[in-house]
Amino acid sequence: MNSSDQLVQSTSRSTACGLKASISPLSDYLSLIKPEVTFLVLLATALSCAMASSRIDWLIVLHTLLGTGMVAGGTATLNHYLERAYDGRMRRTLNRPLPSGRLTPGSVLNFGIGLSVLGTLYLAVLVNSLTSWIGLATLLSYLFVYTPLKRRSSLCTFIGAFPGAAPALMGWTGVRNSLSSEAWVLYAILFIWQFPHFLAIAWMYRDDYARAGMLMLPCNDVRGDIAFRRILTFSLTLVPVSLIPSLLGMTGRLYFISAIVLGFGFLYFAFQASQHRTAVRARALLHASVIYLPLLYAAMMVNKLR
Repeated sequence: MNSSDQLVQSTSRSTACGLKASISPLSDYLSLIKPEVTFLVLLATALSCAMASSRIDWLIVLHTLLGTGMVAGGTATLNHYLERAYDGRMRRTLNRPLPSGRLTPGSVLNFGIGLSVLGTLYLAVLVNSLTSWIGLATLLSYLFVYTPLKRRSSLCTFIGAFPGAAPALMGWTGVRNSLSSEAWVLYAILFIWQFPHFLAIAWMYRDDYARAGMLMLPCNDVRGDIAFRRILTFSLTLVPVSLIPSLLGMTGRLYFISAIVLGFGFLYFAFQASQHRTAVRARALLHASVIYLPLLYAAMMVNKLR
């Protein structure tokens, strides 16, 4: 080994040690619950709570959000635990608390179980049993169906979308303790939105996923023909599906127009990504998806409160 190689390795070790020392345990535990993902979960839950309410009961909304947040955070934490070995093979996840060694598997497992059990019980006692059961089913299907399927079949993206859209149901049942066609419409919007969102991520990090043996993209789809056809198909489908709330009388003209504008704006980014198929365009689509959903929900809420 020459002196330059030794210098690089020494610098890498020093940087890793410095980074390990600079990150507090509190920050690590916070990262386990995947705050960005949990935020979107709570956003969908809050929207469903509001849409299900003739008059918003803020206490019920608060309890539903707290319970759902704990279940979502527990699920994310247990996902970290189950995938710790695979996270250690990917550049984008190498510095997570478990593969970096900053937290022990036992502590993460206990934290994840604790959050999950507490959240499930919280929903059962302070909200209702239906919401609790949906939360539990979501947790179990995500961890024990979707997570292992990622290393067996590219169908994992489709299967994972089912528990991924569950917050739309939990918010509704938190208020009404029942499901209706309106709840399933909100579920359908979130279900369809996930495909361009997650396929954009899968394309950006396809080499990383391949190193970890995760089949997030269709097999042998080197050029991305299947992946981007799905991105376009689901982005296009999202436009008419997002209009259904107005057709059912859940929302009015303001939301209807907003949904059309947002839908075609989102479709533009999907089309650009499918034409160029670069990481830059996929990232632009990812950002568009993260902006699209809150804006659509905001339009829905403004329309309801008018």
